[in-house]
Amino acid sequence: MDARNARDATDTVKGPGTGTRGAFDRRLLAPMILGSVLNPVNSSIISVALVPIGQAFGASPSRTAWLISALYLATAIGQPVVGRLIDLFGPRRLFLAGTALAGAAGVLGTLAPDLGTLVAARVLLGFGTCAGYPASMYLIRSEAGRTGRDSPDGVLTALAVSNQTVAVIGPSLGGLLIGLGGWRTTMAVNIPLSLACLVLGSLRLPRALPRPPSRQVRLDAPGMALFAAMLVSLLLFVMHPRAGAWYLPVLTAVAAAGLAVRELRADQPFIDLRVLGGNPPLLLTYIRSLLAYTVSYSFLYGYTQWLEDGRGLSASRAGLAQLPMFLVGIAVSTATGRRKELRGKLMAGAVGQIAACSTLLLLGPGSPMALLLAVAVLMGLPQGLNSLALQNSVYRQAQAERMGSSAGLLRTFGYLGAIVASAADGAFFPRRADTAGLHHLVFFLLAVAGLFLVVTVADRSLARTGKGRETAEDRDTADVR
Repeated sequence: MDARNARDATDTVKGPGTGTRGAFDRRLLAPMILGSVLNPVNSSIISVALVPIGQAFGASPSRTAWLISALYLATAIGQPVVGRLIDLFGPRRLFLAGTALAGAAGVLGTLAPDLGTLVAARVLLGFGTCAGYPASMYLIRSEAGRTGRDSPDGVLTALAVSNQTVAVIGPSLGGLLIGLGGWRTTMAVNIPLSLACLVLGSLRLPRALPRPPSRQVRLDAPGMALFAAMLVSLLLFVMHPRAGAWYLPVLTAVAAAGLAVRELRADQPFIDLRVLGGNPPLLLTYIRSLLAYTVSYSFLYGYTQWLEDGRGLSASRAGLAQLPMFLVGIAVSTATGRRKELRGKLMAGAVGQIAACSTLLLLGPGSPMALLLAVAVLMGLPQGLNSLALQNSVYRQAQAERMGSSAGLLRTFGYLGAIVASAADGAFFPRRADTAGLHHLVFFLLAVAGLFLVVTVADRSLARTGKGRETAEDRDTADVR
């Protein structure tokens, strides 16, 4: 890659201090953080609403699981697509359009007369929340190029901590909202959040500068369509695997083959397979994201449903029982955020997941509240370590001009994990979240967490990446020199 083009990629969007070097433009923090948390708040807040929604519409856990899968299906497809659009056209328009769609989804979900309409609202919500995180990562990289500070660890930590905070506090917030106004309030919360994003985004996000004629871009619509077809067919099968759906894996393979042929031939591919194939550390980060979030979301949804069905807690008390996870996760993220070392964080996170999941085998219908709180404390440790380390890995491993799409792919793999988690919860809780189903779920989680640990231990590139000595653009610039 040409060193000048690398600089152009980071300068495509500039903050209010255009053309001058200095500190990170902190006016960007509010829209960045608020936009990026739209998805995690809707991912976690639904966990305590599944049982009340099922009761309201007479739906079993296997049917209400679509409320989780629908959002992640839309987001898994939309994140890298929107991220690539942000790479090409800047974050402002995509951010504003996405948050407006999230607000509309909030209105639809609040008024939903049946489960099908609510699922449709969650699909719209998934697409609407796609822009916030890729836009934030793009702006961080853009500001790094403007200021000359390549690794703004404080800003990356603020972004990770805010996402972690919202993801973990979501069940408690959801329980509070349900106690005040029923499950519909968990959808209505998107309306004021969307309005706040629109106001802050309009006032503070920079406008994209015109690209030089030599750098005109073309949108790889065929590649995006093949990517969407591959994910839809794959995820529909993963959510409900059965012999009668044999055609879905076939469609997945056909779409994947078509995507590979298209992207290897395209001048400006949606997913540059040549670059991605030459970056094994980034690929391993995506695999770790899939494994880590499979465990995290299986725990979040499965354990929370068990607290209500198997332990007999109300939605609000089930949410409050997750508060220690929120407190520990924030404390761990804040304490470790500025440390560049990644391998130790990920190994500790893997061990923490194994320990937390193992304690679920001790639970039963009469488990004391102290044990429930201890489980939440243990799960807070990997929650605080993994998301931050994975985010920082992508920041250091991805190319600057593809930061938006690379960040989107990180979220896509995380949401693939969430969909696997949703399918697992539906399989182990076919009618209700009882203790036997929870214990069966634990063995699945231990296998996934163990694989996460093995992949992390085997990845020697983490030691180099964690010291911040080399990023993708550093390697390219070194090649030019």
